[in-house]
Amino acid sequence: MSSGIKSQIDQLTEELNYHSHIYYQESRSEISDFEFDQKLKELEKLEAAHPEHIREDSPTHRVGGTITKSFSTVQHKYPMLSLGNTYSKEDLVEFDKRVEKGLGTSEYEYFCELKFDGVAISLTYENGLLKKAVTRGDGVKGDDVTTNAKTIRTIPLKLSGKVPDFFEVRGEVFMPKQVFKELNEERQKNGEALLANPRNTASGTLKMQDSSVVAGRKLDCFLYSLLGEGLDPQTHEDSIHLLEKMHFHVSPTYKKCQTIDEVFGYINKWEQKRHELPVETDGIVIKVNGSDQQKELGFTAKNPRWAISYKYKAEAAETRLNGITYQVGRTGAITPVAELEPVLLAGTTVKRASLHNANEIERLDIRVGDTVYVEKGGEIIPKITGVNNHKRPENSTPTNYLSSCPECGTELIRKEGEAVHYCPNQDTCPPQVQGRVEHFISRNAMDIANLGPNTIKGLFDKSLIKGIADLYELTYEDLNGLKFEIADLVTGDVKTRSIKDKSAQNIVESLEKSKETPFQSVLFGLGIRYVGKTVAEKLAEHFKSIDRLMTASFDDILAVHEIGERIAESVVDFFQSEDNSELVQRLKAKGLQMEIVQTTPDQHLEQVYEGKTLVVSGVFSQFERDELKSLIKSMGGKVASSITGKTDYLVAGENMGPAKLEKAEKLGTTILSESEFIKMSNL
Repeated sequence: MSSGIKSQIDQLTEELNYHSHIYYQESRSEISDFEFDQKLKELEKLEAAHPEHIREDSPTHRVGGTITKSFSTVQHKYPMLSLGNTYSKEDLVEFDKRVEKGLGTSEYEYFCELKFDGVAISLTYENGLLKKAVTRGDGVKGDDVTTNAKTIRTIPLKLSGKVPDFFEVRGEVFMPKQVFKELNEERQKNGEALLANPRNTASGTLKMQDSSVVAGRKLDCFLYSLLGEGLDPQTHEDSIHLLEKMHFHVSPTYKKCQTIDEVFGYINKWEQKRHELPVETDGIVIKVNGSDQQKELGFTAKNPRWAISYKYKAEAAETRLNGITYQVGRTGAITPVAELEPVLLAGTTVKRASLHNANEIERLDIRVGDTVYVEKGGEIIPKITGVNNHKRPENSTPTNYLSSCPECGTELIRKEGEAVHYCPNQDTCPPQVQGRVEHFISRNAMDIANLGPNTIKGLFDKSLIKGIADLYELTYEDLNGLKFEIADLVTGDVKTRSIKDKSAQNIVESLEKSKETPFQSVLFGLGIRYVGKTVAEKLAEHFKSIDRLMTASFDDILAVHEIGERIAESVVDFFQSEDNSELVQRLKAKGLQMEIVQTTPDQHLEQVYEGKTLVVSGVFSQFERDELKSLIKSMGGKVASSITGKTDYLVAGENMGPAKLEKAEKLGTTILSESEFIKMSNL
């Protein structure tokens, strides 16, 4: 009996999946909607009576019904980096020049795709079955939304034919414009608040607890990226065609371009034509097509060097400037903010916009009471682009920029050659002190989990901390049961939040674990103006310890590779402050890492590559690539990202790009295999 039921379920599942496929992928149907629905209802009844036979690719998952109380966090196997973007074609020309310089050749091509305005998602398939769907999150970790993603009918639950055992597909989940329009029309009939825009609605829908509601929202998804072991597409175009071959939903709007001029042609073609599409778009993504060339160009800390997005000019509107307020950032930088008469812009109600600095206010000659032009940069951040002088009130007066800090009253300073005003009171100005603590605990700095801006504000409000070092004085007893009020950033409503037993314990444990964080991250976490993560790494590597850096002169710091005068001056000023010196001593006393930990095996190994420059490329069997780079540095060598005439050795692993190998051979660079490197290094 059970085997007969299983056969029925299998047969109905296969049949319904076939009809779904030809309907959504081939735009044709062999049975009526009524017949399809009847078969689906029959399958639902069988599965309800025999849940042990429900298949992972069952079409009933499309209907939803599962309740998800919370979404677990999943670490991405491959980081989901964001793209650098521009609104300028001149910037694209500069991007093209960087690509040519980085590759050392003009023989490359681009692949252009429309940039859809939705939610980035990663789909993992194992043995042809959809196993996991994860949002982008912070690029390193995202939320598991598999149950909700299965309701999107254009995402295959099971792939037919020969496919890799394990791979990942990335794309954009979106709400079609027509679906959004119908949803708002229905809400208007019911007297409900209208939704702001398709992008935000798609994002909110994907995180709903009830998957049956998600199914009713009719989300869609375009896929545009393929990742995984054993996959070997020579170009991005090859990977797109492979996605199409596996029946993924790929937008047919892409185009391969041989030159940057052809890219401009693609941009011009879609500037107006994109509005005819069923999905909102906000720009174009331009990628170097060759896979090996992508690897050769590599990545910055945030973005791939082989891709960029071009954003179309944003929608604009007119409204009244009711006032100007001033915000204080963590570095003391003052940002003027325009308080606007609310105006609907690109689907959202805009009440505030950044005015950037005093130069911008002067350039625009903007005054309270003016009618101003507002647009959303990238359709997200509002900005004022001009003033309608024809509507200026007769009694208007020029804007006098603020002269003292709105938070602490300290007189503002403005350094020669800089556009921004600063509050110099970094030690007691509340937003600066709190901002420095928030920066210190952030992921790229100390990465202290279970603490966030709201909790930090609560700790300040309760006088449990006054600065960074006070974090390490916190105890379980201080935190457990602590209650504090926070204001909702959207509604302004004040809510009470409390830290309970487990959270208090987690905070204490996270603080203790952070004492193992490497020196370069501690240095970045101190929040020295102009010292970003990369600069902190360079300073840490050069000076080796906080003590040597604190006593370094302006010229000593300027001598560090790629460190300029502005950074050198800022570092010297920072450590001349008695308060900052005291901060360092307190952190050192608490056991934080204040020097580079040397891992060299012996003195002999330190000398092997002294004065030599090496490039590491490919995959290695006995080392992680970062481990190999650290080993080279510990032996006195310098690690570079690209091959030049100054490169002494190329350490070549498996699957390295042929262009890099060809360049090394052309320049006469010594090429070492992994085994040759081990032998030469006496490991």
